[in-house]
Amino acid sequence: MSALSTAGFAGNPLLEKYRTPHGTIPFDNIKNEHYLPAFEEAMKQHLNEISAICNNKQTPDFENTIVALEKSGRLLATVSSPFYNLLNAETSDELQDIAQQISPLLTEHSNSIQLNEELFARVKTIYEQRDKLKLSAEQQTLLENAYQGFVRNGVNLSEKDKESYRELSKKLSLATLQFGQNSLKETNRYELHITDKKLLSGLPDNIVEILADNAKKAGKKGWIIDLKTTTYVPVMKYADNRDLRRELYLANSTKCMTGGEFDNLENIKTIVNTRLEIAGLLGYKNYADYVLIRRMAENKENVYDLLDKLRVAYHPAAKKEYDELQTFAYENGAYFVLQAWDWAYYSEKYRTKKFDLNDEILRPYFELENVKKGVFGLAEKLYGLHFNINKNIPVYHPEVSAYEVTDAKGKFVAVLYTDFHPREGKRSGAWMNDFKEQWMDGKKDSRPHITIVMNFTRPAKDKPALLTYDELTTFLHEFGHALHGMLSKVTYASLSGTSVYRDFVELPSQLLENWAPRKEFLDGFAKHYQTGESIPEELIQKILDAENFNAGYFCLRQLSFGYLDMAWHTIEKPFDGDVVACENQAMEITNVIPVVDKTAMSPTFGHIFSGGYAAGYYSYKWSEVLDADAFSVFDKNGIFDKKTADSFRKNILERGGTEAPSVLYKRFRGQDATIDALLKRNGIVK
Repeated sequence: MSALSTAGFAGNPLLEKYRTPHGTIPFDNIKNEHYLPAFEEAMKQHLNEISAICNNKQTPDFENTIVALEKSGRLLATVSSPFYNLLNAETSDELQDIAQQISPLLTEHSNSIQLNEELFARVKTIYEQRDKLKLSAEQQTLLENAYQGFVRNGVNLSEKDKESYRELSKKLSLATLQFGQNSLKETNRYELHITDKKLLSGLPDNIVEILADNAKKAGKKGWIIDLKTTTYVPVMKYADNRDLRRELYLANSTKCMTGGEFDNLENIKTIVNTRLEIAGLLGYKNYADYVLIRRMAENKENVYDLLDKLRVAYHPAAKKEYDELQTFAYENGAYFVLQAWDWAYYSEKYRTKKFDLNDEILRPYFELENVKKGVFGLAEKLYGLHFNINKNIPVYHPEVSAYEVTDAKGKFVAVLYTDFHPREGKRSGAWMNDFKEQWMDGKKDSRPHITIVMNFTRPAKDKPALLTYDELTTFLHEFGHALHGMLSKVTYASLSGTSVYRDFVELPSQLLENWAPRKEFLDGFAKHYQTGESIPEELIQKILDAENFNAGYFCLRQLSFGYLDMAWHTIEKPFDGDVVACENQAMEITNVIPVVDKTAMSPTFGHIFSGGYAAGYYSYKWSEVLDADAFSVFDKNGIFDKKTADSFRKNILERGGTEAPSVLYKRFRGQDATIDALLKRNGIVK
């Protein structure tokens, strides 16, 4: 909460001191009409704090300028946090309208600070003396980030170019916001009403029940298929009716690109061209050059070097996988060339035959409540953490749970919110975020409030929520991010938790996925929801045997997204061409399945057009190299080895963005990572 008074704003819970457990957000008191006035007051107070720094008559120093700047705007962060989290997890038309109003105001507010020459002059004075100041590594990073923040946001531009920057940044913020809203609305409005149950042949009973429930909620008889992940994925994987799979695939792959109010084709052009203009103003040839200079990769040449090396290594495996699947399909009566809507269906059948394993065999052992115990139990084994629900902590939806997290000595560590199932107001996918970061106020450690949001299979009429194996790994992934946030132990909020380079942030999340197939881990929680029987050892072995099934294909799929992202953000001239043609060209070198005409992923590629991964999607593969290399240490020493876990916690999880990622990683590993461990893990090299 800002040090400035909020007197006169009684009745607006966002502007009052939170009298809740651990100062958590009072969701039960916040109404939509509170947001706009709270944003306006918070921005006003933030500017007053900035004025106080600028008007300080004392000689600029680290404490009165850099630390003061770091601490400014806490009230604005307090107001922004619930709003933007709910905009993704529990949105409404009213919240989206407020976002449209507030987005340009926030952009202008940020610009008014980042383009403040008087403030920058103080920062620059300290930055130029940095070698004489005897700063700690964390202080050096805070100073570097502060200085670069001004430079990279245009403070050195001419007055004319500053005005251009202001307009471009407002234009970009609105376009990216609209992109995400269009994608959610287009997903939500699609429904395929089925009245003939024969069309649902092959679908597991629990999925059929979910589709029936969809219809019931819509006041219709029969079944309704939508494009939410928990519906779309199982239909593509199990539906025997090829025409149904094709129809659903085309619906999903033409979202936001067929005209109408939710079309994103023009939005894409606006976004990439505006980013190009901003990069040009700041002296870069393209947006990727601007972004990557502050990443582990450093430049686009290193990104392409990684993508190309992995493509060369994995492409033969992917081609072999496709050929094997085509042969299998032909032998089972599929006398046609496999298309995109066939891949998941025949892959699942082939995997079942080859390994006697599929999602429905595993589901009974992954009941959500047991999985939670297993994942939380892993954090206890590695880091001594304990998780207890506190029903006195307000939540934003009845399905959300709030946990108090404590360490082995009972000391409070963090608050963790969990939100597992899809809703109309929730965007697709899975993510971790924070409601409050960790920081130090003097000697007081102000602990973080973290949230993980998923879209997992809902309970059926007579069954609890039973997860797929992929959903288990997704849970581990997001929980890895959560550990990064919860275990933060830094001084400054802007350096805490996941506030690290984008190509480093996926290391803790992807690392945790490595525990998913391990017997020692599964034995602790994977029990049949009806019989209580532990998952059989032979089933665990089948999971391990199947771990690299289609590894080549899945690697190339991720690489294709990386190539596409780089294609959009390495343009050096404004783009006004065909979005689909541009996408096809970018992804061509990774294709193993025939391309479907007039389909594209760009119009709903939220990671790069409305998220934070522009010129950064390669990060998933970059971090995968790191996680395979890091897990090799656990593999060698024991997957619950406390010494290894303590080292990872101390050198990476606790340190956030306080030092360069390469320094932190070497401190843990003793050397740089290579792709060798990843190639070995995926069976590409023996």
